[in-house]
Amino acid sequence: MPHGHTHGGHSHGGHTHGPHTHGGHHHAPAGYDRSFALGALLNIGFVVVEAVYGLLANSTALLADAGHNLSDVMGLLLAWGAAWLGRRLPEGRYTYGFGNASILASLLNAMILLIAVGAILLEAATRLVEPEPVAETTVMVVAAIGIVINSWTAWLFIGGQKQDINLRGAYLHMVADAAVSVGVVAAALAIRFTGWFWLDPVTSIVIALVIVAGTWGLLRDSVRLAMNAVPDGIDRAGVERYLAGLPGVAAVHDLHIWPISTTETALTAHLVRPGMNQDDALLLEISSVLKDRFGIGHATIQVEHDGSCCRLAPADVV
Repeated sequence: MPHGHTHGGHSHGGHTHGPHTHGGHHHAPAGYDRSFALGALLNIGFVVVEAVYGLLANSTALLADAGHNLSDVMGLLLAWGAAWLGRRLPEGRYTYGFGNASILASLLNAMILLIAVGAILLEAATRLVEPEPVAETTVMVVAAIGIVINSWTAWLFIGGQKQDINLRGAYLHMVADAAVSVGVVAAALAIRFTGWFWLDPVTSIVIALVIVAGTWGLLRDSVRLAMNAVPDGIDRAGVERYLAGLPGVAAVHDLHIWPISTTETALTAHLVRPGMNQDDALLLEISSVLKDRFGIGHATIQVEHDGSCCRLAPADVV
């Protein structure tokens, strides 16, 4: 049976996703390697500083934030590794390349964030029961440094986070960290003027809930991608209508649309065209429209003269 096979770039709703690499596959651009390296180094350094001063100032808030920052460094390294893997060429058993690593990384990132939130809530609960005095000035200075470092690291990823869920995971980690540091500064400032030590754990709880709200969307989207759901922004019904309306097409079946990375989408479909000859020009046109109009850069089309002989024709057969 004739096949039309295309590799293309990837676009959603009118905006194109960055430069093309190896035959049309597009993943997190190499330009973000520097962002990952800078972000990881800065944050590792800050975790050490925060842990040391947390002990010196008797601040469990700073120690909890250091632990949270450490989870974010792990998340950054995870996202970096996935972005690097995604740019590797297909080889051996990995015929689609390693783009799916970015989906796994975004899933793990969301889970790490939620575990970190659990640790913060546990610490906050303990502090509510037994509030302890802290060295507010030290806490404020260290947390303020954290705001600067985390905000700057988040800024490094702000351009890529709209297109790539993996980069979005890294970005959300850093924004969450900056928010935690703001909360720590505000709590320390309030404690200095009021002496209400319970403000520290209460602030931690509020921040934890904010992080959960942001992470839930990341977790949901990551699970969908991992389950090969049609990616957001791709109109499955519209694709089916377009294919069914092509000249000579009597039926469309075995239509599948799934992500092969956090930025690349693939499609397979069988078109039934009774009595029609092989038409390479049409296949080329289909590839082009799927890429430009629907954002599907990797399409495989199978053309059949008689759909009834295809065992994949029934809708309930995958």
